[in-house]
Amino acid sequence: MRVDYDDLSKTIASLTEGEDDVIALMATVACEVHHSDDRFDWTGFYRVTGPEMLKIGPYQGGHGCLVIPFSRGVCGAAARTRAVQLVPDVDAFAGHIACASSTRSEIVLPVLDAKGDLIAVFDIDSDQPDAFTEDDAKGLGAILGAVFRR
Repeated sequence: MRVDYDDLSKTIASLTEGEDDVIALMATVACEVHHSDDRFDWTGFYRVTGPEMLKIGPYQGGHGCLVIPFSRGVCGAAARTRAVQLVPDVDAFAGHIACASSTRSEIVLPVLDAKGDLIAVFDIDSDQPDAFTEDDAKGLGAILGAVFRR
């Protein structure tokens, strides 16, 4: 099953309409995105909780790393650069943090609020190599923008 970003966007918009609690929004987005595509093994948020520090937020899948500094891993790179990290082979990413040994590829997107401040990163892991595309980056980015930048 491959995600239909138009349908997923509409579903998430209807579920989150009128909600302003960030944790509730993250939980809903993580759940809906995770169950939308068979490629997605681990789907969740790492929240900015202090200077240069991410902590686990709402997610779907097996356990995740609890704390990730901006200086480490794919999530840290997304937070540090505020740019989407599209990683076709996690073993080739210098400094990759292996929270799950089954992860082969990863996409991480920065999550900004209405003021443009970084509040989290959205991380999706796959057990398939080269699982993510620019279409995923665009589709997920549009959903995150609609939910968190309003």
